[in-house]
Amino acid sequence: MTTDTVPSKAAQEYIDAMARDRGYVLDYHKVMAQHDFDVLQATNGLVKAAYLRPRTLDRRTKELLFILSLTVMRAAREHIQSHIRVALGLGVTPQEILEAIEIALPEAGIVAFQAGLEAWRETVGATGIEPRTTAQEGGSGTPD
Repeated sequence: MTTDTVPSKAAQEYIDAMARDRGYVLDYHKVMAQHDFDVLQATNGLVKAAYLRPRTLDRRTKELLFILSLTVMRAAREHIQSHIRVALGLGVTPQEILEAIEIALPEAGIVAFQAGLEAWRETVGATGIEPRTTAQEGGSGTPD
């Protein structure tokens, strides 16, 4: 049984505006626009007030804070990456983003840090130095 219907014009316009305002939309935004538009609008109102509207902190700083908080919360890699891409688009350097992710180390530990680092590595195309001696493959430290 499917509950998919044709989206209302208002819901479609809203999700389009979210994409323009944020620079991304998440899968849950798309589903909620289709299936519970009222709740999407309510939750997005909070995001607009705290994150999107100009206030004391500039958008670059807010993106770095989002990247850090999502890393600490061990959010989905794609969610972290969406904010990394927005930050890069705002002129934040890959090094600045890495430094924000590194703040997770003392508070959230190596596992949370590795998840953020892997999201950053994939997004910016960072590579590492391979050992010249035989070593077991350690992987990224994040689940597949």
